Amino acid sequence: MGSGVGIRQVGFFDCAGGGQVVVENNIAYVGHMKSPHGTSIVDVSDPKNPKELVTLGMPQGAHSHKVRVGNGVMVVNHEINHADTRPLPADFRGGLGIYDISRPSAPRLVKCWETVGSGVHRFDFDGRYAYMSPTLEGYVGNVAMIMDLKDPANPAEIGRWWMPGQWLAGGEKPTWDKTAHRCHHPLRLGNRLYTSYWLGGFVILDIDDMAKPKLVSGLDWSPPFACPTHTALPIPFDIRGRRYVLVADEDVQRPVEAMPAFMWMVDITDERRPVPVGSFQVDGVEGKPQQPNMTGCHQPCEKVTGTEIPCAWFAQGLRIVDISNPHAIREVAHFMPDVPAGADRVQSNDVTVDARGLIYLLDRVRGLTIVERT
Repeated sequence: MGSGVGIRQVGFFDCAGGGQVVVENNIAYVGHMKSPHGTSIVDVSDPKNPKELVTLGMPQGAHSHKVRVGNGVMVVNHEINHADTRPLPADFRGGLGIYDISRPSAPRLVKCWETVGSGVHRFDFDGRYAYMSPTLEGYVGNVAMIMDLKDPANPAEIGRWWMPGQWLAGGEKPTWDKTAHRCHHPLRLGNRLYTSYWLGGFVILDIDDMAKPKLVSGLDWSPPFACPTHTALPIPFDIRGRRYVLVADEDVQRPVEAMPAFMWMVDITDERRPVPVGSFQVDGVEGKPQQPNMTGCHQPCEKVTGTEIPCAWFAQGLRIVDISNPHAIREVAHFMPDVPAGADRVQSNDVTVDARGLIYLLDRVRGLTIVERT
């Protein structure tokens, strides 16, 4: 059993390492990091005794490590796994897998939407529209795309946006190296997409007309900070009369002497001029030289239910941060799960909450831990 402050473990589901977990109607959907594991569907009605209902597979060299559900539909990504050196099947195409989950124990594949290149990395899904980051013909790096899944068997692109310089086929030329500026994933709130753009920071897109997303503003702090921007999470309520985005950098692709990634509060009351006003790092992480990648920040819970935000913090496990004072984010609870078998340290990759208030912490090496606030 793991240990923590202000948090206790309720249950554990032993599974292959994962990239994302979502929970709906006491069913957990887990996207796995590496084939042959694709997506697991798990009954968590009794959180002390999770029960696997079904597992979908993926071919070698590919993965479907992201998953979303809504309106009886499950969407998973299909992507080349560049960390997997095994050769891909000749017929593999990246994109999306779209499933009917009216019976979660018997998911039915409705459509494989295919694209070129690596496929789709991360995405949001509201039960109708998917807001995603595919690779497309004629572009360098992933771009932002809106897909209508009203008819899941016939997904239809509504609109796309890319950072000027990505559209090589249109004569544009990037000012960055390779795919350094690329869409990581968009998150929708109202008529805006808050879209992380890796080493291009994040952008706010106006999607009042979904066919023609328009840039409202952007903010990029790399350099001087070494880590790419992973998530731009809009807070769906005002705090002290102002509006904010919680921005998480990902602790990868940095020199070992650089500081591990941390998270920021960005004031977007005037959304044309985003202003960083606060930051957070786990106590004790800074000041330790030569720390390996995947020590610091990774991903906040994208389901915001209040000013306490659960965060998956790679080697630091689960951290609950209180953002009620945006200028002084503080930790109010934490939990360190057991080190997974076959690993030398914890690698907390994703976190979500369910309607009961339970918190689900997914390790990228192995295991899904279920905890609750005490």
